Amino acid sequence: MTLAVEGLVAGYTREVPILRGVSVRAESGRVTAVIGPNGAGKSTLLKTVYGYLAPAQGRIDHDGRSLLGAAPKDMLGLGIAYLLQGRGTFAAMTVHENLELGAWLLRRDKGATARAFERVYARFPMLREKRRLAAGVLSGGEQRLLEIARLTMTGPKTLLLDEPSVGLMPALVEMVYDELKRLKDEGRFTILMVDQNVKKAIEIADYVYVLRLGENDREGPQDAFRGRLDEIVRAWI
Repeated sequence: MTLAVEGLVAGYTREVPILRGVSVRAESGRVTAVIGPNGAGKSTLLKTVYGYLAPAQGRIDHDGRSLLGAAPKDMLGLGIAYLLQGRGTFAAMTVHENLELGAWLLRRDKGATARAFERVYARFPMLREKRRLAAGVLSGGEQRLLEIARLTMTGPKTLLLDEPSVGLMPALVEMVYDELKRLKDEGRFTILMVDQNVKKAIEIADYVYVLRLGENDREGPQDAFRGRLDEIVRAWI
């Protein structure tokens, strides 16, 4: 599944757009990273793709199908899952119950639900071991992995990841990025991610876009950005 965004103009009010003609293309089986300084429009881009914001102009196509007019509630059915910025687990619910929420679309098919749980627990043995624990007792990194696992319950084709390492200690950042690399290596997901952790984002990405003041600033394959991190960040200051 290819996700293509062209000439996107969007924001929280129509009078003051945050995105001013942004174009991004995320190819099937690859990780596409969008980086940039605070306020560049990275999270706004993902929110617009997922239908939380209605663009004033532009196109959003997923595998050749327009997403314009689609609501967030429709996205999982269209094969798109969204990891929100910040904590998204339900702390008082068990790990298993959190995963059940991810399988909501499968609720009428017990066989499909059972297979989804088996697939996720095989992939995340730690979650199987802790499935009866309240999600709130997990470490920050474990909770983030639970969120990623929940995203994959319905077998989406495209993952939108908003700041997957935000607020985590360095060791937990490594845990989360190790899992993202596993998702990449499987080659069955289209991954569009934004992260303030520029170094880790570039390390995992196949292709990188830089946004600045709501516009495309530069883009290129991972190799074009390696060794240039200091230069890139200085340009934002």
